[in-house]
Formats: sequence, C-alpha cells, structure tokens
Amino acid sequence: MSQSEKSWVYRFSLVMLLITSIPYAAGYWLQGSNWQFTGFFIGVEDGNSYLAKMLIGSAGEWLFRTPYTAYPQTGFLAFLPYLLLGKLAAAPGLHDQLAVLFQGFRWAGGFLMILATYQWLAFFVEYPRLRRLGTALGVAGGGLGWLAFAGLQPVWGERIPLEMYSPETFGFLSLFTLPHLALGRALLLWGLLAYWQGYRAAVSRRRMLGNGMLWLGLGLMQPLTVLIGWMLLGLDLMVRFVLFRMGRKQNIQWKMGLVNGAVMVACSAPLVAYTAFSFLSDPFLKIWSQQNIILSPPPIDYFLAYGLILPFLFFGARRVWHEGRPEGLVLIAWVLLLPVLAYFPYNLQRRLPEGLWLALLAIAMVGLGLLRPRWARAGRWLLISSFVMTVVLFAGSLMSVFQVRSPVYRPVDEVNAFQYLSALPARFPVVLAAYDTSNALPAWAPAHTLIGHGPESIYLKEIQPRVEAFFQSETAATVRTALINEFHIQYVVWGPAERDMGSWDPAESPQLTRIYQNTTYQIFEVK
Repeated sequence: MSQSEKSWVYRFSLVMLLITSIPYAAGYWLQGSNWQFTGFFIGVEDGNSYLAKMLIGSAGEWLFRTPYTAYPQTGFLAFLPYLLLGKLAAAPGLHDQLAVLFQGFRWAGGFLMILATYQWLAFFVEYPRLRRLGTALGVAGGGLGWLAFAGLQPVWGERIPLEMYSPETFGFLSLFTLPHLALGRALLLWGLLAYWQGYRAAVSRRRMLGNGMLWLGLGLMQPLTVLIGWMLLGLDLMVRFVLFRMGRKQNIQWKMGLVNGAVMVACSAPLVAYTAFSFLSDPFLKIWSQQNIILSPPPIDYFLAYGLILPFLFFGARRVWHEGRPEGLVLIAWVLLLPVLAYFPYNLQRRLPEGLWLALLAIAMVGLGLLRPRWARAGRWLLISSFVMTVVLFAGSLMSVFQVRSPVYRPVDEVNAFQYLSALPARFPVVLAAYDTSNALPAWAPAHTLIGHGPESIYLKEIQPRVEAFFQSETAATVRTALINEFHIQYVVWGPAERDMGSWDPAESPQLTRIYQNTTYQIFEVK
C-alpha cells in the first residue's frame, strides 16, 4: 500500500463511519421526555442483549452468564469484548455510557475491517482503482435484493433478501451494527495474509507468535470463524502439495510457512477446544446450542445475492487459474465450496460462508481489470448498482428511527422502573415480566429474567406460556406460586405489556407487595 492508498482508506473509513452513525445520532436527538432511545434500530432484541452483556461486565462479572434465563449457569468464557467494555462504565447514566462504548467498539471494528479489506484486495488486485472499488463493495455492497422492492418479491416468496439480515454474506451489516463480527473479519483476513507471507519471506518467532495472536483474538470475537480459517489453511496445503506433485516447484520457504501456520493453529486451538467442550458438556450450553438455529436460505437467495459479480468472477477465475498462484487457487476452491459451507448439516450453517464475499470480490476485481476500457466502465457501473440495496437498508433504518415508538425506543416510565430495580441491593435478582419487557430490562438493570431472548432464554417455548398465564385472571394462585418457587422470582414488573395478557392485578395477591409505582409501571416484591 502506497501512502496515497493509505490516505484513501482513512478518508473512506471516516466517511463510512460518519454516515453509519447518522441513525444513531438521530435516535438520541429524537428521544424526549416520553421516550428513550435504546441505541439500536436493526435487530433491537439482539442489541439489547449486547448492552446486557456489557452491563454484567460492569457489575463485576468476568464469565458470561446470560441474564435472559433463571436457570443455573456455571459461567462461560464468551462475549469477552463486551464484558470488558462494560468495566469502563459505572453509574449513574450507565445505559448511555454503555451505548457510547458500543459505538466506540463499532468505530474501531469498522475501521479495522475496512483497512483489512483493502489490504486483502491489494494482495490479489494490481490496480489501486480496482482495490478501492472492491473495498467499497466489500463493506457497503450488496446484490440483487433491491429487486424485491421493484416488484419482484415473489422471487423470494415470504423470505427477505440476504442483504437485510445476513452479516456474513456481505459486510455492511457488520459495519453498521455488529462490531465483533467486523473485527472478527479483519482478524481472519490478516491471519490469512500473515500465513501466506510466511511462504515468501523469513518470519521471526516473535512475528509468528503475533500471527497466532490474530486468530486467538478471532476466537474471542467468533470462535466458529477460526474453523473457517483452519479450513483455508488446509486448502492451501492441499493446493501446494498438488502443485508440487505436478512439478511446479516454486521458490518458497516451505518450512517457514508450515511452522508459521502451525503456530497460528496452536495459538487459536485452546479457545476453540474449550468452546467445543463447553457446549458438549455443559447442560445449559447444550440447550442454548439447540435453540440457536441460524439456517441458510434456499440456493436461489445466494444466486440473487452474488449474481451481479458472476460475469467478472468467470473472467477473473480464468486468469487466477492460469497464473497458478497457490493463494489464488485457494480463493477458487473457497468459492467452489460455497454450497458445502452454506448447507453443511449444522445449526449455524449460515455463519459458515463468513468472509467468502471477499474471496468472490478479489477474483471479480481481477476479472474486471481484464476488460477493455469501454466494457470495464460498463462493468463498474453495473457493480455500483449493488449499492442500491445498501441505500434501501440505510433509508429503512432512518425511517425506523424517526418513528418514535417501541422497540427502537422505550417509554421513560419503563426506564425509570428499570433504574429503580438497578438501585435495589439484590444482586442479579430474578424478575418476572412479559417477553418484550424482559428483553429490554437486562440492558438497563443487572437482573435475570425468565424469557426475553430467543436463543439465550432456554426452554423458551415451554416457559413463555407460563409467564403469560401468570398475568391472566383465570390462572389459579397455586400455579403462580409454583412458578415463583421454581425460579426463585423476587420481583414482578406490571406495565402495559403485562396488562395486555389479562385483567389480573398483582396488588390483589397476598404474596406480592408493591414497592414502586409511576404512571404506567409498577414493581412488586415477592414476600
């Protein structure tokens, strides 16, 4: 990278991060005396869970125990970046501090993802203008999803385009809302580049250890992505072995490259092994894993997602194949494995194509560089049309922010009730509330709820009907008492969401004592 290229990356990163900050800033500007901004407008339920993780870090925890269940937990080394960020915040104004820290993490992760994307493309693409286009596509590009808004929604049926919900398929959602995935992608790419560098030049032991730390950090962001990195190292070794057997002996430092890769695997393996062992042996994590289902859509959705770059992919793959660089052949193999990765029989299969978008772009930019100037200009305009879906997604986010209502905003009365709970002496008390209330509550107060988050609230399908029945007038008192005793419930929140479940008034129960009340919310303590 030349100095001018670095300057472009810095400017582009600043522009992208400022643009993606507009909806967040608008949310805080629009909140008022009746509503308070949650800090999120896409995936608000998950957003609340990230602030909840930061909050338990602020409360002194070092191991993750989800606040969205009342079942016993031993603690698990996960979501460490969020736990550590939470330790930088303290009352008063805790929620706002956590939201600001989240934005700082988003800026850092987003910048590093953009920088790594450019460096990745620079490794394969000769011309700086194509590197810049590829970087823009890598972090803000999409596919043909915009056709769903142009009258072709029947092609997707009841589904929505991948650009709108799959951060691993493209890059914008990670930049926009998921900093740990953005940073994870950067670490994955840097690790691969560092591994390949080991075959080209001598690498010191200290540098090898540093390379291993890249994927150890990746494991802290997203352990599953480390397995993708290992797969790519395996593909690379297979490609080099085949080339060697074909007599194409390249001037490479085999020993140095292999040792470098072995150190990277050794550094990242303990955390991956710990994660796998925990999910196989811990009863709580087993159930969480069973509920955490992220399946891939039908193949047509991937075709529509990547359809724009297919023509350039064809020309680029031919050039990469004829050049015979091991790294380029690994890219081709990675792309060909898309169906295997996307439909591997695993409950998180949609996560497995992580980073593949950048392999596609690297080959496509090589193909674009082969075209004659007239066709290259037309090709660039065709690829620029992939930003349409990103504009649609951004506009939709702004529309969500400008509609001041739940779940993007929470009623101030509810927030005041949450803050009252956070000031109580009980440490992580179990609080009973409706699903919507239970999702937001742990982001404002260190407490456990019975429900509130799809994957993390174990036995959600069985417990949610019992919670709803608790607030219904026809439910017997013995049934309520059984729920209270089973989960050691200490407090009950009664607000609009709870009233909508039935006409029962908790004040009528001799087992409950009202300890807080404002215009719309009440909190009861279990005697």
